[in-house]
Amino acid sequence: MKISIGADPEVFAVKEGKLISAHGLCPGTKEQPFAVPGGAIQVDGMALEFNITPSYDEDEFVLTIDTVMDNLRLIAGVELRADPVATFEKEYFDAQPEEATERGCDPDFNAWTGRQNNPPKTDLPIWTGAGHVHIGFLSEGTPPDNHMEVCRDFSRQLDFFLGLPSLVYDPCTQRRGLYGSAGAFRPKPYGVEYRVLSNKWLASDGLKRWVFRNTVSAFESMGGERLADVYGDIQGIINTSNVEEARGICEDAGIEIPEEVCYVG
Repeated sequence: MKISIGADPEVFAVKEGKLISAHGLCPGTKEQPFAVPGGAIQVDGMALEFNITPSYDEDEFVLTIDTVMDNLRLIAGVELRADPVATFEKEYFDAQPEEATERGCDPDFNAWTGRQNNPPKTDLPIWTGAGHVHIGFLSEGTPPDNHMEVCRDFSRQLDFFLGLPSLVYDPCTQRRGLYGSAGAFRPKPYGVEYRVLSNKWLASDGLKRWVFRNTVSAFESMGGERLADVYGDIQGIINTSNVEEARGICEDAGIEIPEEVCYVG
């Protein structure tokens, strides 16, 4: 079976070298994204967000992301920055309209516990940048009765193939205290949304390709042994950014680590 892979990352706006609010920079909202070639764009609080048409191969995945980001950059009239956490000046942040600084979204779940994750809470003038991956593996129609458990099972495997190796280029723990802790996922009618990764993988085409390849590898591995049965619960490794332990597990399990693009800026 060939899966489809999509994404809905968040990026930050930079103008004349300064980080600015995305409020009012482009058309599109959560409820009504603005269509562009390859996907759609929208404002998401202090960040800009885009989604892509699901892709079936690595080249298509990279080209679609680059196309949508080029359109977003042109329409918003800014440079785009992929930072896991953006820190704004407090006075500037507090001066934004309420709709720009209101936090929260639909709930997601912890694949390790099965429980709903707590909503984010912070008084800091920061905004997080996610890089969620959407995997389609169901045909159109009503998902099976065991869909939630299937998504939990797959998301735990994705923690090994994406969550652990992502620590080598994104060791930031601040975002994970709000969004994107280990095992974070949402079941979808077409498959699952894996919500652990930050937007940092947008920093290079090498990382984009790595995300696609490792997502495919995780799916293909589902016909065999579950890595959680071998290595146990890895939430603590991901949530504390234990790079050394993450690397050891990946090397032992033969999981690709994006060595050529480690610690990109």
